[in-house]
Amino acid sequence: MKKYLALLLFFTAFLFQSCLKDKILYTYTMAIPVYQSKAAVYTNIRSNDPQQVESPGKLFITGNYIFLNEVDKGVHVIDNSNPANPVLKAFINIPGNLDIAVKGHTLYADLYTDLVVVDITNPLAARFEKYIPMVFPARNYGGSFVADSSRVIVDWVRKDTTVDYSAYLSWQRKDVMLYATAGAGGMQNNANGGNQAGIAGSMARFSVVDNYMYCLNSRQLRTYSLGNPLDPQQASVVNMPWNIETLYPFRNKLFIGSSTGMFIYDISNPAVPVQEGQFQHARSCDPVIADGNYAYVTLRDGSACFGTSNQLDVLDITSMSSPFLLHSYTMTNPHGLSKSGDLLFICDGRDGLKMYDAANPNNLQLKKHITGLETYDAIAWNNNLIVVAKDGLYQYDYSDPASLSLRSKISVNRNK
Repeated sequence: MKKYLALLLFFTAFLFQSCLKDKILYTYTMAIPVYQSKAAVYTNIRSNDPQQVESPGKLFITGNYIFLNEVDKGVHVIDNSNPANPVLKAFINIPGNLDIAVKGHTLYADLYTDLVVVDITNPLAARFEKYIPMVFPARNYGGSFVADSSRVIVDWVRKDTTVDYSAYLSWQRKDVMLYATAGAGGMQNNANGGNQAGIAGSMARFSVVDNYMYCLNSRQLRTYSLGNPLDPQQASVVNMPWNIETLYPFRNKLFIGSSTGMFIYDISNPAVPVQEGQFQHARSCDPVIADGNYAYVTLRDGSACFGTSNQLDVLDITSMSSPFLLHSYTMTNPHGLSKSGDLLFICDGRDGLKMYDAANPNNLQLKKHITGLETYDAIAWNNNLIVVAKDGLYQYDYSDPASLSLRSKISVNRNK
């Protein structure tokens, strides 16, 4: 009897310890979406009071203004009459916004899948004109939170929560998204040639050339006529391979970056782009710019691209129909890039900003390397380099090709 009692106590203790070991608690940041009707959202697409920069994204410059994307929130209007003292003048609320383009007095931006048209005759009194539905790829977060025909996500309310993994299967809330606390902090993982209305960065997903706008939609290149800039009309749709990412116009060509290669489209007939050439590379995120007889392509690894390459490829595009690799340069995690004359600027992610002498594309010479900032995209124009970094918007004077002099910085607000 004592033997059986001892065995019973042993197994009871074992099971109790096993239960304790199986109870795994994990603390997450819980994000709850805040929805608003599209009607209310459209009403608020206008110039509101300026806001501090919190999560800078893509940018567009035209005249004395910088239009800077606040990721998923809208557009900062910055008076850059004096690059040494840029001034935040207004903020245009556009939920889900990632991209910007401008033609004359009209601003175009994405609102999740929609293209919105905004009159910026006076950038400080911007006015919503219209929207075009389903121009851009659908976005969702974990498969549960999506914008639809009547409402969109305008914000996320975050708070810490503890989840018992042992009861995971019974924890099935569909109105929240979980992030590991250590990694919480955002919802995202983000001078051209030709007669453009202004200058976009190399990470742009759509662009205006003369009286046409070209938009990428994951598998399609969509062309819109801007005969009336306030009323874009679709001119054509060209099917393309999966996962096209960036678009850069140069002369009468479009250089399109994808996760698997670069495509060259001829726009001699601007209403109907026609593929002229292609260069394939290993799977990787891929912005591209072109200048003269060369194209410059940055490849980087990343969860969205499933690639492992981190390099700059220089391509010879003397023959647009048959571009070929001239030289590759090792990088750390390159993103956007820009070129002015013989100077090539590379935003090498966490490895900072790099300036090269590109007079000989087959033998780039590093002239300046600025560390201590995580860079995303850049525009070089008229001896002024504008750089989007994780901690703010930088401007540098590069009139001396041997150096970069910091002119100003708009810092990110870290209080939120």
